[in-house]
Amino acid sequence: MALLESLAKRKISRKSLFDRLGWFAFILPVVLGVLIFSLYPMVVSLYYSFFKTYTGTTDLPFWTINGFNNFGLFNYKRMFTIDSEVWQSFGITFIYAVVSVPVCLILSFLIALLLNSKVKGIGIFRVIYYLPVIIPTTINGLLWADFYDVRFGLANQLLTSVGLPAGTFFTSANTALVTFMSLNLWTLGASMILWLSALKNVPASLIESAKLDGAGAFRRLVKIIIPMCTPILFYNIITGVIGALQMFGPVMTLMGQSGAGPDNALYFFAYKIYNTAFGAWEMGYACALAWFLFLIIAALTGLAFGTNKWVYYGDGGND
Repeated sequence: MALLESLAKRKISRKSLFDRLGWFAFILPVVLGVLIFSLYPMVVSLYYSFFKTYTGTTDLPFWTINGFNNFGLFNYKRMFTIDSEVWQSFGITFIYAVVSVPVCLILSFLIALLLNSKVKGIGIFRVIYYLPVIIPTTINGLLWADFYDVRFGLANQLLTSVGLPAGTFFTSANTALVTFMSLNLWTLGASMILWLSALKNVPASLIESAKLDGAGAFRRLVKIIIPMCTPILFYNIITGVIGALQMFGPVMTLMGQSGAGPDNALYFFAYKIYNTAFGAWEMGYACALAWFLFLIIAALTGLAFGTNKWVYYGDGGND
């Protein structure tokens, strides 16, 4: 009897081992992907950020004479003392984030409120609002470049057709950044769909109780709907700020190699990193700039999570 029990336990342990190996086999590609394509490049970029004259084509280990002479805080000192373009590009990026993130949050929330109505065929409008999100960045850039073309673009044709003066759009430093911010209206569907999911989770019983108590639409919105949607609001703020600080793709697609725009009006910090790395071939300095941006994003994200007591997480409280 004892022998049978021992064999049964051994069979169960083998099955458990095979189950665990199966789970490890499924997660192994993800783990390898994170290690090879995320963690390793981060560590290497931090290492190269301390080299003053690293171009990306030469190997400069710090234990050699040339490497030791070029290893230090040169790039970080240059960033804060010599290179004025750093603060110019960061200022443009900061203005873009401060303006575009709240505007996109408010507008996408209002659209979600409208699309949350119980109207026949409302699903079609939800699809229409979300469709621009799935258009690739490159295609979006080409479309908007043609739309805002000052000579043949549809934007100036629409303005002149109603008696308004033609716009300068991306050809003037005064209007380039504002015009670029307007492109965010094209992809409000990404935030809208998240807002819509949050609105669907607001208990109808709370809304009905508030109506019976005499609460108007605005009071229900402020006291019930918005507090119940604060987790999605918090998520949209975090992802919106990170996306704004890393803005690069649309600028590069719209402006091409001259991604800075007129008078560097669109010289975003991410484009500064790209231009330093692949324009001036100063890979070490570009790595230092990238880590500076990473630390800023990490600090802002940590600050957001440290002050998220206003976020409603259900019955579990705000912890």
